[in-house]
Amino acid sequence: MSIAHYACGSQDHGLNRRRFLRQSLSGVAAGGAIAGGLGTLTHGAAADQLKSQDMRVVVFNMHGGLSQLESWDPKPGTKTGGPCRAIPTSVPGIHISDLLPYTAKQMHHLCLMRGVNTAEDDHGKGAYLMLTGRRQSAAAEYPQIGAVAARMLNDESRGLPGHIVVTPGGGGGKGNEAAYLGPKYSSISLGGSKPPPNTTKPDAINDEAEARRHEMRRHVNQEFLSRRRTAITDAYTHSYEQALRLMERKDVFDISKESTKDQERYGNHDFGRQCLMARRLLENGVSFVQVTHSNYDTHNENFIFHIEQLGEFDQSFATFVADLADRGLLEKTLVVVLSEFGRTPNINLYYGRDHWSKAWSVLMAGGKMARGAAFGKTNDEGTEVVDGQVDHGALFHTYLRAVGVDSSQTIAVDGRQLPIADPAAAPVWKVLT
Repeated sequence: MSIAHYACGSQDHGLNRRRFLRQSLSGVAAGGAIAGGLGTLTHGAAADQLKSQDMRVVVFNMHGGLSQLESWDPKPGTKTGGPCRAIPTSVPGIHISDLLPYTAKQMHHLCLMRGVNTAEDDHGKGAYLMLTGRRQSAAAEYPQIGAVAARMLNDESRGLPGHIVVTPGGGGGKGNEAAYLGPKYSSISLGGSKPPPNTTKPDAINDEAEARRHEMRRHVNQEFLSRRRTAITDAYTHSYEQALRLMERKDVFDISKESTKDQERYGNHDFGRQCLMARRLLENGVSFVQVTHSNYDTHNENFIFHIEQLGEFDQSFATFVADLADRGLLEKTLVVVLSEFGRTPNINLYYGRDHWSKAWSVLMAGGKMARGAAFGKTNDEGTEVVDGQVDHGALFHTYLRAVGVDSSQTIAVDGRQLPIADPAAAPVWKVLT
């Protein structure tokens, strides 16, 4: 697969170690400054009932900006359409790009949102609003959908994290996506095929000694917490207990336990392994998984890149959707394929497409979403939305409603009630069942 050299020059395409540590520490600090829990609507019987429904969310983040014209909303034969054709799908009347032949066969499970207008062409800001449902502001930080799903849906008795990001090179590190929900609900990153590192007890330590070590640690922690308890100390304690549970269930993260046939069906490449890992995690009750597929910032050679990238994405994603449906998981799992924005209808002099947030597409499936549907419409050349326009706020509400979460709820934070989703937006009710 080709390596993209991003022509826009954005720093959002790189994340070095120093930046990661700085973000992680700032996240812990934010958790210490603003501690709180969910309001009464999500406590007690209401919370138990929600978690008993056993709903899950999986997000495929097509980082860089997937072209809607080469995927979900092709415009063949127009001056903006490019060389890709539109092919029929398993739903009569709905066509998608010929770069997605396997996914086309799964259209009866899917719901296309073709009228997305987010009005944000910056990578970082666009990614933020698509994952939080809010515009980035110096006045407040908002939790991403993964953190909200982990807080609302995850059953901690299963001993598994509620928020996992699967990406090549992921090695067990903590993310910084939870804002005022606290670091407990931030992500753990995993690679595409193996358990996190350091989840096997050294042979030199026997079980009895290990138990004594943790008994002593818990005793000392409890003594300290009785005098000086903060969100930071809670996060520290939780990280140890979570690591222990991960060690006990490390086989969940090992796709070598899957059959050779399944591994071949998903594909012998990073994305195929990530999709198989995601299926395995969902089958074991993890409430939120994000899978990253990158290199879509195609300012140069847009069509060559999309042929390569979607050629890798198509079969693995279609296999994933078909497996969820066959195993009875799609009814309980919301699937979202998103980017930070789309690509320009205009083709530039480098045969590329630039950033375009005015008229693009998001794909959703499963949960309470309509099946075999295409909602919203762009004009003949894909330059603007002409029907069924939605934005990031409406999509965020829809994500939550699709897994049974009342998106009008509030969260109690430091004595204040904050809305779980933007109160100025509302779900797209027409695509919810």
